[in-house]
Amino acid sequence: MRKPRLSPPVRRTRRRWRVPPAITHGDEPFEGAGILEEFQGKLGLVLWQSVRDVSLWASTPEDRRSELFASGAEQRRRAAIRGEGLEPALETSLLEISELLGNPQALTGELTARACLQVAQWADDRGASATALAFAQSAAFSAPFDAATAYTVARLARRRAEQARAESWFRRTVALGRQSGDWAAYSLAFLGLGNLYMQRGVYPAARRFYVRALRAARRHALHTAAGMTFHDLFVLATLTGRVDEAERFARGAYDEYGSDHQRLPALAHDVGYFWMEQGYPARALPIFRALLPHLTRSAERPVVLANIARAAGAVGDRARFDDTWSQVWEGVAGGDAPEGAAGVLVDLARGALSLGDWERAEAAARRALEVAGERGEAKARLAAEGVLESARSREATEVRPRPGREAAADEADALAQELIRSLNQVTVPG
Repeated sequence: MRKPRLSPPVRRTRRRWRVPPAITHGDEPFEGAGILEEFQGKLGLVLWQSVRDVSLWASTPEDRRSELFASGAEQRRRAAIRGEGLEPALETSLLEISELLGNPQALTGELTARACLQVAQWADDRGASATALAFAQSAAFSAPFDAATAYTVARLARRRAEQARAESWFRRTVALGRQSGDWAAYSLAFLGLGNLYMQRGVYPAARRFYVRALRAARRHALHTAAGMTFHDLFVLATLTGRVDEAERFARGAYDEYGSDHQRLPALAHDVGYFWMEQGYPARALPIFRALLPHLTRSAERPVVLANIARAAGAVGDRARFDDTWSQVWEGVAGGDAPEGAAGVLVDLARGALSLGDWERAEAAARRALEVAGERGEAKARLAAEGVLESARSREATEVRPRPGREAAADEADALAQELIRSLNQVTVPG
């Protein structure tokens, strides 16, 4: 495992890079409150106490740490940890942290940070995002000059929609990465800032951060970071209507990822959907079909199947549309609709519209409208209203290709074929 950085790096340059402080609290009533909400009983208490101990230890000068904890505190904590019957990896990490209580001057910040990051990963794997963030932040307190640890805090805060905290940690990561020469963390931090600003709809600022991320990634041959940045630049270009630029960025992402990267299915889906929205369903359909074996989460499959149904309807493939409709409809039409169901229903309705199947188009659009209303999804509701109106007026409204783009068709077709070939060649995890 990578060793967290504990002390400022020695640099020959005269320029001093100021490391900005980061926001360390959200709207929780007290430090670690989210842990007690996610884990009840003795385990929650042990986790909460561990975070508090590390925060206290890390904020205390080394020459005063011996005064922090009462005699016998380590033995009591170790007994509490062992009495919970925890998974071995979690128990080991918590026991390592508990050594602070018995000999606070002997344990290094590196070891403490590593143990905290292991607990954070354990919590994150179980969807306990507040606990994961708390332990990642404790790791960052223990290794205050480690850019990668600061980036982990920023990423977890963003996933919890704590945007102010996330931004402060991304900016801290930039400074730490520049100081220490951790160019991967440096580049990814700019990428994270770009994503924050894109989510806020501040597109010019988002683009500026993406450009800085891309420059750093390419300068230091960080192909995954460069691919991720091209991918997000592609998304930004689609949102701002820069079609030609979007396709260039898609090509850049594919070239940087390579043909067997784990993010290739996500890129293929985004590019396929973009082409379908631009009026090229025949180009998108085989990409969606090639994606199906790569879907590892149950929530992903209805989305891609609905894309197949929409594209099949647009190219007049009624048999494929009917088969796909039957695979998706029951799962999203009744009861408690899963997350993303409104968008799935809208795409089913659009496929039916293209085939002139007004009855199914209207049924799917009506259900999409209900689900969007229940979940407060304004964008999906607006789309459902448009499709429902078209179904009732017996009018198909599929997008047609924009005139004057014939010159780019060959390059787009070549990228589509490369995506399909790569998806078909990559081994799907069993």
